[in-house]
Amino acid sequence: MLKKIISLTFLLTFYAQAFDFNLKPVKLSDELYCFFGKLEVPSEENAGNMSNSCYVKGNNSYVVVDTGSNYEFAKQTYEAMSKIAKLPVEAVIVSHEHDDHFLGNGFFKDIFNAKIIGPSTFNDKYNSNSKTRMMSLLSEDIMNKTRVVPVDVKISEETTMTISGKEFTFIPLGFKAHSAQDLVIYLEKEKILFAADVIMNGRLNSTRDGSVIGMLKAVDLVKSKDWKILVPGHGFDTSETAPNETEQYYSLIKQRVMKAVEDDVGAAEVSNIVLMEEFKDMPFYDVFNKRNVFDAYSELEFYDGE
Repeated sequence: MLKKIISLTFLLTFYAQAFDFNLKPVKLSDELYCFFGKLEVPSEENAGNMSNSCYVKGNNSYVVVDTGSNYEFAKQTYEAMSKIAKLPVEAVIVSHEHDDHFLGNGFFKDIFNAKIIGPSTFNDKYNSNSKTRMMSLLSEDIMNKTRVVPVDVKISEETTMTISGKEFTFIPLGFKAHSAQDLVIYLEKEKILFAADVIMNGRLNSTRDGSVIGMLKAVDLVKSKDWKILVPGHGFDTSETAPNETEQYYSLIKQRVMKAVEDDVGAAEVSNIVLMEEFKDMPFYDVFNKRNVFDAYSELEFYDGE
């Protein structure tokens, strides 16, 4: 009987332990630290750790850009950053409406009552009772305490705010690109730009909620800014080459799908003809490419622009 009690106690203790993300912040500048997500689909094995989450160190507080896929992830990022400087989190910025980027917001609201800043459309899509894709995909143990936190400050036009001594310029695209409303965040003085998911590298992007033409317009906007560090929504390259893969992929998909339209290729066939083989070895190619090509065909079939 004693052995059974000991075994049960061990099992309960084991399963009560939080998932260990083993997080290590990467220092990109004196004021910028990022946690880079895995280039994988969300799973129990990675607990949804697939997107990039960053801390901007201000004069007396942090600003967090995207908080990841759950409460525990956000908690562990803060614990790791506290070893660098134990500052409160004054504000959280949501770059867009996909839940792998914002489901950690609840931790910062609970602990610091942080101000949540995000796209003007966010609260139209979500409320505090919303259940998202990630919540359905991952176990209750991993998603413990995780909830949707509505945006406090809705950005509908280009806006500059000073937060903890840093000037943040918020640029809502105003057109579909990766999602219905993507928010680019720019620190001009520090020459840092957060590109949300309009820029990814090391893996294939998805336009299931967006637009090929919009993605190319977004890349042009990003390239027009004077930055030294560009943080993609996914991927590890933050250098001057950070936008290159996204630009190449969407330029080629536009060119090849429009050629298929000219050649009278039908919607049912186009995904088997426009293969984008240059990208076939990248993560998410098998997940997204055929859908991207099909959606591009629907968008470009009657497109009369350049």
